[in-house]
Amino acid sequence: MTALSTKHRPIRYHVRAPVDLAALGKLREAAWGGKDDGSWWKPVLERSLTWVTAYDGAALVGFVNVAWDGGVHAFLLDTTVHPSWQRRGLGTQLVRRAAEAAQTGDVEWLHVDFEPHLTDFYAGCGFQSTAAGLLRLK
Repeated sequence: MTALSTKHRPIRYHVRAPVDLAALGKLREAAWGGKDDGSWWKPVLERSLTWVTAYDGAALVGFVNVAWDGGVHAFLLDTTVHPSWQRRGLGTQLVRRAAEAAQTGDVEWLHVDFEPHLTDFYAGCGFQSTAAGLLRLK
């Protein structure tokens, strides 16, 4: 990833636009740690309903994916903002734009799972808490 500026340029958002998978991998590494060369994203995005990217100039600084069941349920996944850009509203904009894009077709529900420390963030994006189940498979 190119060095990020400290200047506040307007962020550009794109819905379902082609994304450099290696840059996406680098963004995920910066935000979440671990290794991600981007190679596994191609089949993920091919099955996605949509995704939203955020750019500062040429630098990819944010991403969110919307998976779906092919029917009325969509699922918000991988909300990611580069650490240098967190707490500036990018995550909220990514989620809101993803929700708007997901309203196409027959999608009626947008689900998201998150860790407890993100409760206020997702509530601020309009999500309501619900009871849900989770089964760890591996």
